[in-house]
Amino acid sequence: MRRCAWPLLRLPSRAGLVLRHGGAAAARLRPAAASSSSSSSSSSVGGDGSSRAPDTSLFVPVPLKPVGDAAGEDVGAELTRPLDKGEVLKNLNKFYKRKEIQRLGAENGLDARLFHQAFISFRKYIMESSSVSADLHIILNDICCGAGKVCLLGHVDDLFPFFLRHAKQIFPMLDCMDDLRKISDLRLPPNWYPDARAIQRKIIFHAGPTNSGKTYHAIQRFLSAKSGIYCGPLKLLAHEIFQKSNDANVPCDLVTGEERVYANEDARQAPHIACTIEMCSTNTPYEVAVIDEIQMIRDPARGWAWTRALLGLCAEEIHVCGEAAAIDLVTELMYTTGEEIEVRNYKRLTPLTVLDYALESLDNLRPGDCIVCFSKNDIYSISRQIEARGLECAVIYGSLPPGTKLEQAKKFNDPDDPCKILVATDAIGMGLNLCIKRIIFNSIVKPTINEKGEKEIDSITTSQALQIAGRAGRYGSSFKQGEVTTMHHDDLVQLKEILSESVRPVKAAGLHPTPEQIEMFAYHLPDATLSNLIDIFVSLSQVDGLYFVCNIDDFKFLADMIQHIPLNLRSRYVFCTAPLNRKEPFVCTTLLKFARQFSRNEPLTFDWLCRHTKWPLAAPKNIKELVHLEAVHDVFDLYLWLSYRFMDMFPDAVLVRDIQKKLDDIIQVGVCNITKLIRASQSTVAPGTAEVVSEDFPLSRTKRDTRVASGRHGAKSTEALSIAVEVPGERRAKNLKAYRSATRQEDLKSHGRGSLANRLLREGLLTQEMLRQLESEWHDQHRNGRYGLGSKRDDQNSSKETGKKKK
Repeated sequence: MRRCAWPLLRLPSRAGLVLRHGGAAAARLRPAAASSSSSSSSSSVGGDGSSRAPDTSLFVPVPLKPVGDAAGEDVGAELTRPLDKGEVLKNLNKFYKRKEIQRLGAENGLDARLFHQAFISFRKYIMESSSVSADLHIILNDICCGAGKVCLLGHVDDLFPFFLRHAKQIFPMLDCMDDLRKISDLRLPPNWYPDARAIQRKIIFHAGPTNSGKTYHAIQRFLSAKSGIYCGPLKLLAHEIFQKSNDANVPCDLVTGEERVYANEDARQAPHIACTIEMCSTNTPYEVAVIDEIQMIRDPARGWAWTRALLGLCAEEIHVCGEAAAIDLVTELMYTTGEEIEVRNYKRLTPLTVLDYALESLDNLRPGDCIVCFSKNDIYSISRQIEARGLECAVIYGSLPPGTKLEQAKKFNDPDDPCKILVATDAIGMGLNLCIKRIIFNSIVKPTINEKGEKEIDSITTSQALQIAGRAGRYGSSFKQGEVTTMHHDDLVQLKEILSESVRPVKAAGLHPTPEQIEMFAYHLPDATLSNLIDIFVSLSQVDGLYFVCNIDDFKFLADMIQHIPLNLRSRYVFCTAPLNRKEPFVCTTLLKFARQFSRNEPLTFDWLCRHTKWPLAAPKNIKELVHLEAVHDVFDLYLWLSYRFMDMFPDAVLVRDIQKKLDDIIQVGVCNITKLIRASQSTVAPGTAEVVSEDFPLSRTKRDTRVASGRHGAKSTEALSIAVEVPGERRAKNLKAYRSATRQEDLKSHGRGSLANRLLREGLLTQEMLRQLESEWHDQHRNGRYGLGSKRDDQNSSKETGKKKK
């Protein structure tokens, strides 16, 4: 692979004599331009014969400073005469407007956007430089002297070689587009793993729904093998297999992004490994490999890890577990590697019944019930309402530390514990063994992120519904049959429709640029930012129909955040792949501080981390403090993750892991007392202010809909009011476009006493500003009649029509 140079077009010293007339100049340039155009177009043709033009809006020009007075003697001025900048400006503008020049620019890769940017830079360079190169000075002098004369000394077209040279200096990608296209060609991922292609692998697909025993059979083969690797989507799953293996006297190591636990005391690598899927090695040979939850190969953010494991693991047998919807895609992928696939289908081991009635009221809860919510605010509200009824409940949601999740699951599963109700998010869908009798969907809509990285409110998919509902009636638990229903009757009809549909087949597998590919891009474009490199890579990338490029918004967010910090490319890339939630400001700020200290080559010690996090920390007194403790736990996770990649710069991993365990215990205490924290939060929130509760997807959409609707009259205002008074625990959707109010009087009573407005203000569902706006609208409507202007006019029209009919 050659490096893209930024060639300067070396013209003869008397270039002005060679490129005498515009027509001749254009004639000489045209063959070269046509050749370049042919090469460019051929490189953009994909394997299917279609061409793809680069997205030139991503091309960021490299700044080129004008030549200052200290540059030395002006040779061009000595050979001819000093340039009249006024005349030069006129001729440069004529050059820009020439259709022939614009066409030549397009043939050399300069579309309208790039041509304009290149000209602005070219003109600025000439006008602001105290001197230019001798050959360019001579051409400009000839053009200015020959302007308006019959026998032209020079023509503005003669500037094109110099303009093109300047364009390639500020847009270096123009000269190495072929190389960039080759680097970003992602059409043959199987070829990236020569070690796996060197052996004949056997692929066994264990297909079936949740609780069908598919993973169990794969793990039995894993345990009986001489060596093996288990690849799962969660630390909890990897930890479960790690424990099962060692309990069965099969030495097994645990490898996650944050830790490595050896089965052998002397830290010798065991023949079996349980790991999170991103951490699997594609170079180590194994007898058996297990890839769990293969349907996640379509995940917009993490799908690339399943693709890498499926194509790259060096194992004689690959056992793939997951939904039957992924069978066709895996079969096609294995066809491209020349490997056969054996499919083993499984059925659910215990019956699952969709009830004909909804829960309707929390008074109807029974032991073994699990209420599934899709936001932390709903969990807080529901859990408090449950405990207000004298019942204990366990709480599980995504941002809780793994240890706390396990403790809450243990509490719920313990038959001797009075806690018999579970309130959870869809985090229970995988990774936890729970003794659930009945799954109750509090809502059937959830915030999601689409392929473009945009947030959407959408109904849960059939796959998600089956994954969550399938947790009821687990085989081997005290409940021999599972049940599923909804909190509200209207949602039950839609849930039945969702569950009756077949799971959409998995169509494509995710891919992600590798560090090596980005390094090669940077070699060609050394002045581009990492975020810009990624954008250009994705823009130029070519994939066939079996693959897609994963969403890179989180990567770009971190790349932009640390761009100003001086880091080498490999280190910058590692920091940008750190697993963190970018909606957590404290964690993002900490990463920034990590990167800044790392760039100064100053180790991040235990003492430094304790000062930054203000360790030791006390038990939380309210929800806000609990959320902060969860963020601190994520910071410790981040430190441990970086410590396995930069051991010298993050040297105190052992100490950090110790205090992380202590923090886990503190968070467990807070979660066990979560209703007390909720009450404390509501008592400390000043009237008229909304409590800030961090969650994966804020509820700003509901508030935004409220503000929009409240600006209208009549029925619209009534609708706005009904949305504004929604209780978080009972927010749901009639369809995909709008929320509807589902408040119940008995649930409102459990939130406190006093007027409705005061209760809503305390709970953060209403602000003083919104209250004043509603009051103003209310007065306006009363002034214009009970139903508002629109309805009054409609009533008048209706009366006229009735009168006509009577006549």
